[in-house]
Amino acid sequence: MSNKARKKARRESPEGVLRFKLDMCSKRGSNGDENVVNLALKRGFEIFKQMGVDGIEPNEATFTSAARLACAMEDPEMAFNLVKQMKSCGIPPKLRSYGPPLFGFCKKGDADRAYEVDAHMMESGVVAEEPELCALLGLSVESRRVDRVYEMMHRLRASVRQVSESTAEVVERWFNSEDAAGVGEENWDVGKVREGVVKGGGGWHGQGWLGKGKWKMVRTEMDEAGVCQSCGEKLVCIDIDPRETENFASSLTKLACQREVKADFVQFQEWLQRHGPFDAVVDGANVSLINQKSFSFFELNSVVNRLHQISPSKRLPLVILHRSRVTGGPAQNPNNKKLIESWKKSGALYATPAGSNDDWYWLYAAVNCNCLLVTNDEMRDHLFQLLGTSFFLDGRKSIRLG
Repeated sequence: MSNKARKKARRESPEGVLRFKLDMCSKRGSNGDENVVNLALKRGFEIFKQMGVDGIEPNEATFTSAARLACAMEDPEMAFNLVKQMKSCGIPPKLRSYGPPLFGFCKKGDADRAYEVDAHMMESGVVAEEPELCALLGLSVESRRVDRVYEMMHRLRASVRQVSESTAEVVERWFNSEDAAGVGEENWDVGKVREGVVKGGGGWHGQGWLGKGKWKMVRTEMDEAGVCQSCGEKLVCIDIDPRETENFASSLTKLACQREVKADFVQFQEWLQRHGPFDAVVDGANVSLINQKSFSFFELNSVVNRLHQISPSKRLPLVILHRSRVTGGPAQNPNNKKLIESWKKSGALYATPAGSNDDWYWLYAAVNCNCLLVTNDEMRDHLFQLLGTSFFLDGRKSIRLG
């Protein structure tokens, strides 16, 4: 049976039909027509109950649809219980699963229960995104939970690079409030603040609200040089949090070992341990093809020489190339052979094994050495594999050179 036929059979099976109907009811449960809403809610829970009677095990989508129905009935407690039940059944909840109870509690102004949902999300390894964080921030402002406001602000800072207008309005509402004017510490340890800034990469001290008084709120723009048009200060690049670097390196290693031959990648890690650290890593294949339709060692060597010149330790950068690139094609040219041998002798070339994806190798090396990465790769495939990892979004901005 073909994949298309199997999908059709699942869709037309009794459980497939029931799941489809339940999903439709959950969507119509948010319709503006009161009669349609009431009918959809009633019918939806009848279907959910019938699935249990028929012995059809619910999946994540089924639980989420039921949670949406509960939310439409303005019963976030029921929606939260469904998420808990989902997890107890061994079904990992998704971000969409937590939306009904979280937004439901936020709408009711029940801060304690909303924070409980948020904690359950984190325990399940689900990362809140801007809509969830904005709802929690707004609730924290309204309930005057100043510590929670601080927490949500920095979670937004860490995971949302450019906030939406609705989030910006919540932030403005906080800083224009009396609570914001009176919450800060008047006497603080300057040394601890400086230490916190360094540990946080240069932009966040983590010492809580500092100073009292009314905040000045203005909307401004940055010019091309990164200078604020309101205060005249220039933005600086903030380093990635060291803890995020360590966590990302661990996640990267795990993913690479899943997708590569584990022994090959472990061998590379050991090699890097012996020969590193490097001041720069070069995505050899990508750089060699920037301005050429064919592979160019001349182009690659130009980049390597320039990096050698600016290296603080005056050593060659690490060049990552697939084994086929150093054994065949242009590599057979006598001049290129000499170049490759000179890199090998200097411990500056690593040839990835046959069948491997060299992207994992240069990305890991750059993170492990905490150094400059030269590539023109947009890294979209890595972004999807590490979806939800804010470190990777920062990394693409701070370590990539075109």
